[in-house]
Amino acid sequence: MSNLNENSGFYSKLKQGESVAFHQALTIRLIQPSDLSDIITMLGDEKVNQYLFFAPADESLYQGFFTPIIENTQEAMANGEWPDNPIFIIRDQQGRYMGMAAITQVMFCEGNYEVGYQLPAHSWGQGIATSACQLMTELGFTVFGSHKISADCYGANVGSYKTLEKCGYQREGCQKDYYKLEQGFDDKVYYGITAAQFFAPA
Repeated sequence: MSNLNENSGFYSKLKQGESVAFHQALTIRLIQPSDLSDIITMLGDEKVNQYLFFAPADESLYQGFFTPIIENTQEAMANGEWPDNPIFIIRDQQGRYMGMAAITQVMFCEGNYEVGYQLPAHSWGQGIATSACQLMTELGFTVFGSHKISADCYGANVGSYKTLEKCGYQREGCQKDYYKLEQGFDDKVYYGITAAQFFAPA
């Protein structure tokens, strides 16, 4: 499943904060302060936030969440290191925001990571989420040395869990009626992939 490696220069450029070619005609790079307004706009879209438990929310909450991550990212790049919890921004050739993806450490569980991705509605249906999930998964296993990567989503978010399945993730559980909606409830579904599964011969 893995098709990238540290020696290709792809990861090293990402680590330095450079924009690199991604998913046909797009680019991807580590998050920067200028990205925050596009992220907040995306999270305010009802089409997007219907599947997000943390949105919509007051802009100050997003500022409080993302600002330390951005500061850590800038410090890490200056020191030639990976950020603690890398978030990547995807844009097209004209600079239009196309989404974000992340591979984050699970607190207190060394070697455990979580993958996530959020795309604005205009980016849906183009395979971008699948490419982003594949890249985050490769980073987790081939660069960060993860032994397990997990993800979860709303049970109604078919696009999200189909993306995970395309990337080799297995459904591992479900919490019924976890999310309270305006009308009724939705399940929380859990997916995961181990290093052994990732590196297994096709």
